[in-house]
Amino acid sequence: MQNILEVIFLNKLKKAALLSICGIAILFANTVAFAGESWGVYFPKDGGRPEANATAEHLAQFDAFYTGNENDKVLYVTFDAGYENGFTAPILDVLKKHEVPAAFFLVGTYIRDEPELVKRMVAEGHIVANHTMKHPDMSKIADFDAFAKELALVEDVYRDLIGEEIPKFYRPPGGTYSETNLKHAQQLGYKTIFWSTAYKDWEINNQPSHEEAFSKLMPRTTPGSVILLHNVSKTNAEIMDDLIIRYKDLGYRFETLNHLVGS
Repeated sequence: MQNILEVIFLNKLKKAALLSICGIAILFANTVAFAGESWGVYFPKDGGRPEANATAEHLAQFDAFYTGNENDKVLYVTFDAGYENGFTAPILDVLKKHEVPAAFFLVGTYIRDEPELVKRMVAEGHIVANHTMKHPDMSKIADFDAFAKELALVEDVYRDLIGEEIPKFYRPPGGTYSETNLKHAQQLGYKTIFWSTAYKDWEINNQPSHEEAFSKLMPRTTPGSVILLHNVSKTNAEIMDDLIIRYKDLGYRFETLNHLVGS
């Protein structure tokens, strides 16, 4: 028969074990609740509608979008720009030639360092949008004030350069986000814009061939596609003219993000 000291000792061990298990459960629950997600899309079949890790209906409650009307042959061209690599001007030349509007999601440092290119984007009718000041992982920012500051810094440099308020479109760097981020952006009056079509074009020392680019982009483009490209890509600058012509030959037209969000 156990003596009283053994009983007390065993009870303490059981209690410690229970607290440890509960602590792990609580930690896991908090991790699930606050963990960020990385935006991604996949295509069940070539030429089919993309599926993503959140539905368009779910995103709509946060004023967030990744695709448009599947019954309307319209495309939305967007670029993410973190720094200049000499290809933005040629891209702008082609967009101007074909009268294609685009949205450029710029980090604040790009606006500060490339004022003439940014002025040209605005002057030629493109949307310059918010891609944060320094491209952090926004899913790690749960505090509203810290989140708001990251976007406000971009607003400030844009206002100083252009003399107007920046259009209220936001894209999380790298596509990493949380629902808390979506809510914060919405509170600040922003529409969060993801994408439905993209390819690996951002590695400047490992650029895809023209054939590789077309083989990725063309089968993944469907009515309503939000196309993500990067301005640093030599391939993008070289294929842009042909890409737009191919899309137009398929009966597509190009619209702005205002059309996408219905404003």
